[in-house]
Amino acid sequence: MPTIILKDITETQKFGCLLGKTLPPDSTILLSGELGAGKTTLIQGIAKGLNIKEAVVSPTFTLINEYLDGRLPLYHLDLYRLSPNQTTALHPEMYWEGIEVAPGITAIEWRQRLSYEPPNYLDLKLSFVANSTSTRKITWQTIGKKLDFDFENNFARDDRA
Repeated sequence: MPTIILKDITETQKFGCLLGKTLPPDSTILLSGELGAGKTTLIQGIAKGLNIKEAVVSPTFTLINEYLDGRLPLYHLDLYRLSPNQTTALHPEMYWEGIEVAPGITAIEWRQRLSYEPPNYLDLKLSFVANSTSTRKITWQTIGKKLDFDFENNFARDDRA
């Protein structure tokens, strides 16, 4: 799996911004990582890349936030408080299949709580780097239909300074 080290919140948001600028409609991102690993920060970057002006916050209690004013809609689901059986009632497939919603980017935090997964998605794992409070590691892989992206090279060309 490709891996990249992000030295701080700014780099995490820039990585997300690159995703937001380049992911096509009907993209689903399943995120995993410990509490505080940067999942919401990454999604804030995705929103910036989609030109969403609204403040992006974690939907820990509302469960789903929809941001419709960007290049594509962003559907942000946070499953932290749910069991896999409870996630079924949210009908997450409505978002990744584009049922009753416009095709957009579906980003799901705490993917391990899903009771089922979409057939095609980008699997992102965020983790802490030892001996650092701000550095994160992201590994990713595409499942199902392969996305035509070279994140690491695109991110390296992006202005990280």
